[in-house]
Amino acid sequence: MTSATAHYPIGTPGTPWGATERAQWLARQVRHRSYQDDVVKQLDRLAARFDVEEYGRLDYAPDRYRLFAVRNRGWRDDLPVALVTGGVHGYETSGVHGALQFLDQRAADYAGRINLLVAPCVSPWAYERIHRWNANAIDPNRSFREDGPAEESSALLRLVGPLRGRFLLHVDLHETTDTDETEFRPALAARDGKTSEPGLIPDGFYLVDDTENPQPAFQQAIIDAVSKVTHIAPADDKGQIIESDVVSPGVIRYAMRSLGLCAGITGARFTTTTEVYPDSPRATPEQCNDAQVAAVCTAIEFALANPN
Repeated sequence: MTSATAHYPIGTPGTPWGATERAQWLARQVRHRSYQDDVVKQLDRLAARFDVEEYGRLDYAPDRYRLFAVRNRGWRDDLPVALVTGGVHGYETSGVHGALQFLDQRAADYAGRINLLVAPCVSPWAYERIHRWNANAIDPNRSFREDGPAEESSALLRLVGPLRGRFLLHVDLHETTDTDETEFRPALAARDGKTSEPGLIPDGFYLVDDTENPQPAFQQAIIDAVSKVTHIAPADDKGQIIESDVVSPGVIRYAMRSLGLCAGITGARFTTTTEVYPDSPRATPEQCNDAQVAAVCTAIEFALANPN
């Protein structure tokens, strides 16, 4: 676990960013990887087995991105729907690759049992730049609300809107990284004119349940399955993970809808946000992807076994 505090190099302490500071921040962002190569080409290959649809476009001139979702073939109106989302925060790599791995290796297991809707990379601009925010310095995972400021979030809301009332579950795939403490939390404090307080990054996997719709048995089933793949994050000496009370081993709770979080968009009975820790010396990238897949598969099996 790490902790750090430092003055962020953009802006004046205590003063929220204006247009100048946001432009300075944007100028610092560098493309490190390719959405086209890492995601779109994978989806092109999956198109032989699944229905791949474009559900939106992002225009961050000169960069433009097409947003894609994947549905199983043989979609049935009499079956419930499972939503899997990855890459809401583009830097959280196993969310994207875990969703793609699930499609490639395990999605066929659920044919005729549930409809699958998978959006593997909600924030492609941020994926390429290994960043939390979009190009406007906005966090998509605080923007899932009507008339929200992030087009990534609004596009996904438009995709799921016609299916509201049919979702049985939603698994939103995330990571907690050391850069949350060294870069992203200091940047957030600077952007909003606040003080960056040092914190601790938990070493291990954990889940975020919904305060307004807690499902402890569902969360426990996922923790049990993932513990066979990677280690579960312990509580700190205050009984917390990322400053939230641990309600059971590896589980905390957020108010999903009121915070504008992705996991609150469907109204599903079963929802969770996974948090993999890729920076641990005890975890490999392959384990991180496998942990995401294990979480998705266990979530689906539990929900199907407990539909009412």
